[in-house]
Amino acid sequence: MNVTHEYRWALPSVLLGDGGEGGRVRRSTRDWIVDIGMFLLACGITLVTLPELQDEPEPLQLLEQVVGALSCVAVWLRRRWPVGFALVTTLLSSYLELAGGASVVGLFTVAVHRPFKISGPVMLFSLVTLVPYILLRYQTEAERSEMVAFSLALLLTAFAWGVVVRARRQLVWSLRQRADSAAEEAKRLERERIAREMHDVLAHRISMLSLHAGALEFRPDAPAEEIARAAGAIRTNAHLALQDLREVIGVLRHAGPGGEDDPVPDRPQPTLADLPTLVEECRHAGMDVRLDLRAGGDAPEGLGRNVYRIVQEALTNARKHGGGAPVAVAVSGTRGEGLSAEVRNPVGVRHVPHIPGAGAGLIGLTERAELAGGRLEHGATPDGEFVVRAWLPWPVETTREDA
Repeated sequence: MNVTHEYRWALPSVLLGDGGEGGRVRRSTRDWIVDIGMFLLACGITLVTLPELQDEPEPLQLLEQVVGALSCVAVWLRRRWPVGFALVTTLLSSYLELAGGASVVGLFTVAVHRPFKISGPVMLFSLVTLVPYILLRYQTEAERSEMVAFSLALLLTAFAWGVVVRARRQLVWSLRQRADSAAEEAKRLERERIAREMHDVLAHRISMLSLHAGALEFRPDAPAEEIARAAGAIRTNAHLALQDLREVIGVLRHAGPGGEDDPVPDRPQPTLADLPTLVEECRHAGMDVRLDLRAGGDAPEGLGRNVYRIVQEALTNARKHGGGAPVAVAVSGTRGEGLSAEVRNPVGVRHVPHIPGAGAGLIGLTERAELAGGRLEHGATPDGEFVVRAWLPWPVETTREDA
């Protein structure tokens, strides 16, 4: 997921890169600023403690200066080897004065870049190394007490600061991951919606084509008027199927690169008022369909659309597998009681060409009904009929989404 940051220079590289904390990413401007600040901090602490070496032997002073300079330079390697850098500088600071600044920076780095199960022991190791440093460097109790308090305050402040920085980065990272997951889930739901739409519409159109083409194949001696009517129906449904397909593909292209910020318009959706048109279309195709519509005309658009799709798919299945038997469609319901739809037809009473199906239509209807908060039942009855029966809730208060 591509994110445009207004202030990229102010963000750490781990929040700009595509990988997590474990991945190697290029340093950002903020990282360079922080690295320079950490280097100057280590050098500043080293310079502040330099006067403490005036009374030390010259070999020890030389060793201190060399170790202090190398420790400050090694600060630039703290991101690559944070734990190793912290342990080495902390061990050196157990006796040497000028390695103390780098050890504080190392402790902060470990707290930022490593979990507590690693940074905690490093912090404990830093506290342990205070013991020989205090005992060897300071002789009086007052000096020791003062230095213990100062050292504890410095180490705990650096460690706590690093833990807070790490916690904030983890929070930002988790929010980004959650946003990415939500975007992927939205894409998945949109793909499923488009797939259902293509199945509902194209299966209906193509079954019409197959029905008319089968009639022409099995009745080559039909009157010219019937052949012309069937050919016209084939042409009309083929044109409508291609038009529906172009609209769906247009929606997919609209959501491509460059169009992510624009709202994707939904295709015009049928409602409960379009059921008589659907039934009349099936009758023109040669089906014997009876419609009993006793539902209020103020049904929400979402509810009416779901009922329309359920009836449409049930009629498509009846056309495929019902053997040309008459089909009865009954839709009834009122606000507060729900909306019921029932499609029934005798099984295989007339010989017509068999139209193959994928077997996913009834599964899709069940999913559609359950997503709408309703239920759907289907199956053969002892009377030799196949029944698809659905019930969808019709709340008393209609929300904007339902409308």
